[in-house]
Order: sequence, then structure tokens, then C-alpha cells
Amino acid sequence: MTKYITTIDGENYEVELLEDNKITVNGEPLNVDFEEVSGQRIYTILVNGKSFEVHVSEDDLDWKILIRGTLYHAEVVDEREKRLRDAAGEGQTSSGEYVLKSPMPGLVVKIPVNEGDEIEKGAVLIILESMKMQNELKSPQAGVVTFVGVQEGDSVEQRETLVIVNPPPESEEK
Repeated sequence: MTKYITTIDGENYEVELLEDNKITVNGEPLNVDFEEVSGQRIYTILVNGKSFEVHVSEDDLDWKILIRGTLYHAEVVDEREKRLRDAAGEGQTSSGEYVLKSPMPGLVVKIPVNEGDEIEKGAVLIILESMKMQNELKSPQAGVVTFVGVQEGDSVEQRETLVIVNPPPESEEK
């Protein structure tokens, strides 16, 4: 069973793929069958006995889905990627203290920052290995690294605090 977080026009849905053409959307079970029409990203979809024709296209940002004349923008990520994005601070505001917590259990492979370092938004704070994959955990904001709570080679648990970044001194209100 695989879970995905699907965001359609700003609204989140948890989609779980089960077996035998069954899925759940936010816990609600659905029977779904689909088939591609002539290799052109046009699909016929049968959802609980109702038929839909769906046009699908993809770009770097999201999926575009046209159903019955309405265009939807959708982003689909699996649970693991969502945890990584949350840990990397994507979608968070860039003011105030940022506390990087481990999105999953893993091994700290590299720490390219030190306490006191001034960093830019998007700087890699930790490289964490989990399930034989290396993940770069990045800062969602520019600032100063005020705490590094682990060392290279450490094993960490999910939600363990790894690094804290505070806003740069010039952006703090006086």
C-alpha cells in the first residue's frame, strides 16, 4: 500500500493505493479503473461506476488535469518526500527560528555547516542517509546556525533536533 499527498488547487488529499483497483481518498474507499487512450495522455476513468474523460499534462511545477472543462493543478508527493519537504522547511515562512528535525531515522553522513556560520536560504544543513538513500536537508531561510546537535556518523531518530537556524542579525527587529 502506497500513500500519496495530493494537493489540488491548494487543498490536500491523502490518497492510498490499495489492491484490485481500490483506493482511499481521505479514508473514503473508491473503486477506480482507468485506461490510456491512444498514448496521448488522455484517459478514461471509471470511479465507483461513473465514467470520466481526463486530459493530463505535466510540467516542472505540477500536473495539469482537465476534467469536464475544468482545469485542475495538482502536485503529488509520497509520504517520504512530504516528510523530507517538511524537514527542509518548504512552504514555511522565512522569519523566526527554524528548527530542523530529522524527518526519519537515519545516519548523519555530512554536516556542511558549523555553529556561527551565516547561511543563505537553501543551504544544505545535514546530509542524512536513510534506507540507503542520501537526503540533503536544507534551510528554508537565510540566517545564522546557532545550534548543531549531532556529529557526522551519529544515528538519529525521527523528530530529533539536528540544527537550529536563527534569522540574520540585520533582520531582527530592535
